[in-house]
Amino acid sequence: MQRRQHTRVRLRLPVRLRWVAPLGQKTEQCETRNASRGGLLLACHEQHPIGLPLWVTFPFDPAIPDAQPELLARVLRCEDHREDGYQVVEIAVHFESSLHGSIGKNIAKQPWAAPEENWRTLSIPIHVRQQHVPWFEEAMSIEVSPAGLRFVSHREYSPGEALLVTFPSLDSVPWDGEGEHAARVIQVERIPGSSSLSITARKVPA
Repeated sequence: MQRRQHTRVRLRLPVRLRWVAPLGQKTEQCETRNASRGGLLLACHEQHPIGLPLWVTFPFDPAIPDAQPELLARVLRCEDHREDGYQVVEIAVHFESSLHGSIGKNIAKQPWAAPEENWRTLSIPIHVRQQHVPWFEEAMSIEVSPAGLRFVSHREYSPGEALLVTFPSLDSVPWDGEGEHAARVIQVERIPGSSSLSITARKVPA
């Protein structure tokens, strides 16, 4: 009999899910059914495809106006489930720390990537637009460094393309300065098990 890696605890707490959709970010408030160090079982209203990367705020307090920590996760299972006479969507998510290692693994081999550049995990909403396009994309960062940024996107970007990046929340801006930051795409990778892309950009010195 297969044993679970982490012990599950039955509890009901509010959770907010955020994911990158083709037309922008979407959010949904769900409720936990059980939780462990490795993931959550949730009762939601919206179907989510298996493998979808999303960001989980757990526990979520809608009364707090400031930014709350978000954890990167991936959908493991999604199925309809009847509960107390109502139809709900039961979703199992796994906290996906391994996603950071599965993308961007060739960064250090590139001539433009200084070995002393320290990437750190940081999941925050960002606005990204191409240099000559007035409409921005709502995206989520995965990792940042003092000179670089990696984010999840549904848009097609090309290496060498010029971008303008804005951090809507001033609580956790990873780069010095305010307003739009000039950057350049240096790598585009497909996220395993997902239709999303991982975009790595380097900040252009002012």
